[in-house]
Amino acid sequence: MDDQTRIELEAAAFRRLRDHLRERSDVQNIDLMNLAGFCRNCLSRWYQEEANAQGIDMGKDEAREIYYGMPYADWVAENQREASDQQTAAFDDAFARNVGGKG
Repeated sequence: MDDQTRIELEAAAFRRLRDHLRERSDVQNIDLMNLAGFCRNCLSRWYQEEANAQGIDMGKDEAREIYYGMPYADWVAENQREASDQQTAAFDDAFARNVGGKG
């Protein structure tokens, strides 16, 4: 497979993941982070980091809006539920292991 085809396939797979997670707003970011070590915010941060690495000036809010398809505050208001104490404790551990000083 040539590099351009590989890049296009990887980009298509990323878009499918993004769209799947947009459709599954019932799946909370905290649960994704606790189970997999990443969440929608991680994906938007990775997007931002890659844009910045290529010389594209992009901030956290802009990357989140691109990823979520709406302003982050709107997504939170529409979809995010209050986390339990157990979820929060698990998140603190998962965040420290997977994100640390990157977030």
